[in-house]
Amino acid sequence: MSECCENQSFDGVSPAYKRALVAVIIINAVMFGVEFSAGYLSGSQALKADALDFAADAATYAISLAVIGSALIVRARAALLKGLSLSVMAIFVLASTALSFSDGTPPEAATMGWIGFLALAANLFSVFILLRWRDGDSNVRSVWLCSRNDAIGNIGVITAGGLVAVTQSSIPDLVVAAILAGLFFRSSFSIIRQAMDESGGWRNALGFAAIGADK
Repeated sequence: MSECCENQSFDGVSPAYKRALVAVIIINAVMFGVEFSAGYLSGSQALKADALDFAADAATYAISLAVIGSALIVRARAALLKGLSLSVMAIFVLASTALSFSDGTPPEAATMGWIGFLALAANLFSVFILLRWRDGDSNVRSVWLCSRNDAIGNIGVITAGGLVAVTQSSIPDLVVAAILAGLFFRSSFSIIRQAMDESGGWRNALGFAAIGADK
């Protein structure tokens, strides 16, 4: 799907969209607990990275819900915060992956596969719920991008589980974790760029223009 959306006017002010967000927040919060526990027990960095994505999504969707109906600058700043949080998460995943290269113990491939399929089902359901609202302002669009990325990431985790089973190596797991980090970075930059455009530049987005005007 293209990163550029033709219609970016929808601002989330819809009872149906708010109900959809609440449902997706619950799905992500539950799956964070399930997947992070599985990642810890199986020793999979890819599962841990995907679990952190669930946690970040639950938190950022809650922010999206909170700012619906606010002024455009407020919604743009919320999207900017979400974009920056994706970058922070990407850095954390890359750092954890780099540290894990010294440990040659492969994760449990079976756990990676089953949990990966469960996470994929949860994310596909979330994508289906949000499909009709995939276009909109940066706040709405960031929700769609995060959900879409999750589904892509789950396919990567499942693939890594199969490769770990075949090779008995931790390398596929670490490679997928690194790829997920790259995907987080790409979406982060896309969200930040749109948020900057909607807010009229980085000074407005960060509130510096308002501070300067008060002096």
